[in-house]
Amino acid sequence: MQQNELTATEESQFTNSCAKRRGADGDRIFRWLTFLFAAAVLLILGLMIFEMTKESLPSITKFGGRFISGSNWDAVQEDFASLPFLYGSIVSSILAILLATPLSVATALFITEVAPNRIGTVAASLIELLAAIPSVIYGLWGILVMAPWLQRTIQPWLADHFGFLPFFSGAPYGVSMMAGVLILAIMIIPIITAISREVLLAVPQSQREAAVALGATKWEMIRIAVLPYGRSGILGGVILGLGRAIGETMAVTMVIGNTPQISLSLLSPAYTMPSVIANEFAEATNALHSSALMEIGLILLVVTLIINVFARLLIWKVTKGHKGGVA
Repeated sequence: MQQNELTATEESQFTNSCAKRRGADGDRIFRWLTFLFAAAVLLILGLMIFEMTKESLPSITKFGGRFISGSNWDAVQEDFASLPFLYGSIVSSILAILLATPLSVATALFITEVAPNRIGTVAASLIELLAAIPSVIYGLWGILVMAPWLQRTIQPWLADHFGFLPFFSGAPYGVSMMAGVLILAIMIIPIITAISREVLLAVPQSQREAAVALGATKWEMIRIAVLPYGRSGILGGVILGLGRAIGETMAVTMVIGNTPQISLSLLSPAYTMPSVIANEFAEATNALHSSALMEIGLILLVVTLIINVFARLLIWKVTKGHKGGVA
């Protein structure tokens, strides 16, 4: 009897040991699979940088640093420089973010904190629908409706009343940096709003109730309890919007005017890095032209990486010492 009980105990221990071994093997396989998937992302990025650098070498060798600091773009004379495109991409994206962020955050606050649940749900669904509209549709609307309207109304008024400022000087073209900024802002508002809404919904209800219990008004409750808790998540949404803005191609190409010049005036046409690649890559007549366009793509990739690194540092700085924030 004692021998049978001992045998049963040994069998139980053996079974548990096998189960633990299988569990350990499964954990090890899962760990290596996830590592390989993560490494594959870095490998793809590395291959992209390597191939783009290799294709850009003729342009890098011939033009060197002048490619970034110069402003001439002449395919006939094979003289290329990217400063007007770099300027157009950065300025249009930053202005679009500055315009879209307050509208987006205010809309998210209205949906989560002010509007009744039924109205907020409908508004959130409509905003998410706007994010799904293809960029070419925005561009078509911009070139056929928005740009002519700007040329007839807003731009002449700005030139008449604020033409003494360099930002509003010149003739109203319609297609311009202003049109590019507005179309980008319209396109990224749904993205920032949707992310900000999700972040604000994640704020614990106890935060709001504690502020109200201390006598805070609705605005004071939002300012003290809601926004500080969700600021890192809102910042993340803004950075995603900036990434969308700086890489947008079709909509901006259709409304910005596509003129390789640097002008402080928002009424003047401009050019962006994605736009020049989309416009000229298929029509590149020689290897140096293709290499110059590839170098612009490489610069765009580097600028995007720098923005993302800066964004992570900014989010880290904002959330430092704020343990309750939504990341």
